[in-house]
Amino acid sequence: MKKAVGLGVAALLSMFVMTGCSEGESASEGDKETFTLKMSTQMADGHPMVEGFNELSEILDEKSDGRLKMEVYPSAQLGSDEDVIEQAIQGVNVAVLTDGGRMGNYVEDIGIIGAPYLTDNYEDVLKITQGDTFKSWEKELADENDIRVLSFNWYDGARHFLTNEPIETPEDLDGLRIRTPGAPVWSESIKAMGATPIAMPWTEVYTAIQQGAIDGAEAQHTSTYSSRIYEVVKYVNKTSHFQLINGIIVGEKWFETLPEDLQELLLVETKAVAEENAKMIAGMSEEYEEKMKAEGMEINEVDVDAFKEAADKAYEILGLTELREQINEEIK
Repeated sequence: MKKAVGLGVAALLSMFVMTGCSEGESASEGDKETFTLKMSTQMADGHPMVEGFNELSEILDEKSDGRLKMEVYPSAQLGSDEDVIEQAIQGVNVAVLTDGGRMGNYVEDIGIIGAPYLTDNYEDVLKITQGDTFKSWEKELADENDIRVLSFNWYDGARHFLTNEPIETPEDLDGLRIRTPGAPVWSESIKAMGATPIAMPWTEVYTAIQQGAIDGAEAQHTSTYSSRIYEVVKYVNKTSHFQLINGIIVGEKWFETLPEDLQELLLVETKAVAEENAKMIAGMSEEYEEKMKAEGMEINEVDVDAFKEAADKAYEILGLTELREQINEEIK
């Protein structure tokens, strides 16, 4: 009987140790300490950017000799972006794909990176993220908000309005309830261009349009296609109002637990994979349009100049006019 009890206790202790290691931020494998980072995104599995995250995971595992592992969780499996950001700030071993609009909730001026028609292409947005002004925002995020930017050069293309009626000018958006992320810069921009902004997670958009809770959304081709929005929306109205550049962030507290060599590896490889992934996505716009047309969507050209003029109101309302001029000077 004593022997049986002893074996039972040993088994329970073994289970406890195994459970503790699987749930913690780091664990020991032999003589080396390993770290696990959980990568969260609202994007669906199969999205080309998610493919980039999977590639990054393999590279980190290989180049760290198994000491740094990244698990990828698409389709908001870990929760909303806002929730995961707050977890990261608290020191949880999570990363999240985010944008300037959401980061603007912590460092207000960085929100301009998500403002309408700030630039017309990825190359100019990239120049902004490499400039001194943007670097000062990254420092403020780390020093005052415990948010570490790993990279901010992930590109997902231009965003367009998705509706069941053709949109030619801003006046055609009047009264339409359009889903957009909830950050102020996004909401004010959509409002300035004529629509009523509705904040909700991307994963709820398909059903919301289907049930008539919203009249449409605004998104980039990669998400529109991979989320099958073409099943509930007829028109892609090519406004190209946002150039969607994204960043991966982690909590500064968790980042500081990494040895210096793993910190450097994470920073270098995240930027490198993002650069290659951005080039791939930038070249896929026509391919996605053809795929959506094959599914019955119509690609509608619009009066872009009229939308640019309307969008200027957002800069005035948000107090970003002078900052816009400063940034334009910086990237010349």
